[in-house]
Amino acid sequence: MPGSARTREIARDAVRAELSQVVFEMTRTHGFENVTIDDMAAAAGVSRSTLLRYFGSKEEVILSAFDGHSVRFARELQARPAEENDWTALRRGLETALRYYYLENPQGALAVTRFVKSTPALYEKQQASQRGGWRPVFTEALAARAGITGQVPVAVEVKVMAALDCMSVAIERWAASDGELDLLDLLAEGFDALLDLSSDSARPGASRMQRRA
Repeated sequence: MPGSARTREIARDAVRAELSQVVFEMTRTHGFENVTIDDMAAAAGVSRSTLLRYFGSKEEVILSAFDGHSVRFARELQARPAEENDWTALRRGLETALRYYYLENPQGALAVTRFVKSTPALYEKQQASQRGGWRPVFTEALAARAGITGQVPVAVEVKVMAALDCMSVAIERWAASDGELDLLDLLAEGFDALLDLSSDSARPGASRMQRRA
């Protein structure tokens, strides 16, 4: 990307972040359902048309706080050492991304996370974004890391889905504890649980159903 274009992108991201933060504080006070686009624009000190140049919907104004998650994680995943297996690379990549997005400013991250989870319209849109946006990005990154071209094997997509579920459960437990629990320990617990399941299914006495699991 040319330098001037990159500079404009950085400036746009900074404006989006500032607008999102102002609107978030206002909607947290008054309730997401009780706030209109016009209310958001007024709180941010911009016109309705200006706000809509940066965001396509009410939900996007709040959820833009999560904008860079998928891109950053994909980069972290592809940068993992070649000798790491897929599961380890997914775990380490997520750890790095979570440190950046959640642990640099834990109180801010907790506030946004709890607000989104308690607001059905936002939570549903966020979950849809993870399924429709994050999963293919992560799957493509994991496949590229392994040198896979063409149709991606089912196993790759399943690993990505499992990793995303581990992340979601860890974040929800962390938010529910008001940050008292260690987020990275919760993530590790989820990954270890799936490794234990895999080990159990490989034992000689495992049933056919367990092996298929």
